Amino acid sequence: MVNLENLNNLHLDVLREIGNIGAGNAATALANMLDKKIDMEVPNVKLLDFNDVATTLGGEESVVAGIYFNLHGDLDGNIMFLLDIVSSKILTGILMGREDYSRELDEMDYSALQEVGNILSGSYIASLSTLTGLNLTLSIPSLCVDMAGAILSVPAIQFGFVTDKVLLIETKLRDGNDLVKANFFLIPNAESFGTLLKSLGVYE
Repeated sequence: MVNLENLNNLHLDVLREIGNIGAGNAATALANMLDKKIDMEVPNVKLLDFNDVATTLGGEESVVAGIYFNLHGDLDGNIMFLLDIVSSKILTGILMGREDYSRELDEMDYSALQEVGNILSGSYIASLSTLTGLNLTLSIPSLCVDMAGAILSVPAIQFGFVTDKVLLIETKLRDGNDLVKANFFLIPNAESFGTLLKSLGVYE
């Protein structure tokens, strides 16, 4: 089992590179879905204490849209695709061809967010699988729009006594002047972090 406190710069650089490639492929998948050019800023990839995740989303009471997956196969854990509420409205507006991003999200928007989360997370996991040679599968996505603290309580309850580290891939996507801030969180259990690093040849 990997001591996550002792990961060195090489380990972190490799995790960042995985995040960069995965996020780039996810952006390409979104562009293909929309049939338009989507620009992506260089992702910010870092290893976070789980307790700091809510802060990156604006605090525990910030309303976010979360698409949640169980990760199975050679790695066990969760994937969470989280958008702040403004980015959620912009993204669904782009998908629906709307210019009014102020309206409240409805059931059709929720369905669209779930589908986008499924496509982007699936693309990310496919990239991870290709890079590592690991067999990885995702569960059917679950969508929740709620305060960040409430959404994050799901993996906290499931893995709170196993690992306190998550890999954050913070991505900014642009369609013209419209900016969507997308956050991918990979939350493997502690043993799976070791499997991931060993598959990349950076951990014995």
